[in-house]
Amino acid sequence: MMIAKPLSTLAALFFLASCQSPNLSESETRPPGITVLSTSALAEARSSRVDFTAHIKPILATKCVMCHTAEAQPGKMDLSSRAAASRTGALGLWIVPGKPDQSLLLTKITSAPAHLKAMPPVGEQITQDELSVLRKWVTEGAAWPSGSAGHVSAPN
Repeated sequence: MMIAKPLSTLAALFFLASCQSPNLSESETRPPGITVLSTSALAEARSSRVDFTAHIKPILATKCVMCHTAEAQPGKMDLSSRAAASRTGALGLWIVPGKPDQSLLLTKITSAPAHLKAMPPVGEQITQDELSVLRKWVTEGAAWPSGSAGHVSAPN
């Protein structure tokens, strides 16, 4: 009987410790993402030049602009338009055409601590396919149309 109490206490401690270290791939608030691009759009983005309207806008609309707008986070990264995304943040430029490793849009996702990498913090995560399309787009010069074609808003 004397051994049962310390074992049950030890088991409870291990259980509580496992609750403190969530498995990010099994998070209820950050489920693994599903690529928003169709198989054909993804293949097109990989084999030819990335098109903002066909490839980038759907990713930004579905995974980014629910938080990254002037209304949601004043003074922070705003991805709702080319003009807003071209501004310099406190840590540098959000998008540096031709330089993905200097673009905060990408470096914040790829070099963030593990608990922050799974953008967005709530909702489906950005997938590796989406990240590779974003990276290729920035590498190619991050062409972003002006006007309504370049305006990004979250789906209703």
